[in-house]
Amino acid sequence: MTIVGLLDSLRISGSGLTAERVRMDTIANNLANANTTRTEQGGPYRRQMVLFSAVESDRRQKFRVGGGVRVLGIVEDPTAPRLVYDPQHPDADSEGYVQMPNVNVITEMVDLISATRAYEANITAINAAKAMAMKALDIGRG
Repeated sequence: MTIVGLLDSLRISGSGLTAERVRMDTIANNLANANTTRTEQGGPYRRQMVLFSAVESDRRQKFRVGGGVRVLGIVEDPTAPRLVYDPQHPDADSEGYVQMPNVNVITEMVDLISATRAYEANITAINAAKAMAMKALDIGRG
């Protein structure tokens, strides 16, 4: 592995760490607002999702490899709010239904586990690259 290859692998894994951190923060925000029926924009909280995009590699390289990932943005899930019958709720309509956020706690937890595993995989890749670099230094000394 060349020094450029080492730095590329660290940069790629670093971009994955950053992207998955944004994803975990967004999921935490969704979970925190799973019962928010009134927002500043009006209506219930809308689930947010992170959009990722692949980063192109350097075109000068002999072998094209991925250049990592970046966060394009955070968008609202267009799914309609859930209607829950609760005539005692302050936000209930004339028929007793409350518009609840379109956040499914189970889906969010599965996404959180997936994001955590991806984060851990990027840490493992960084540690492997560091170990290879250290081994190369040891070989160079010997």
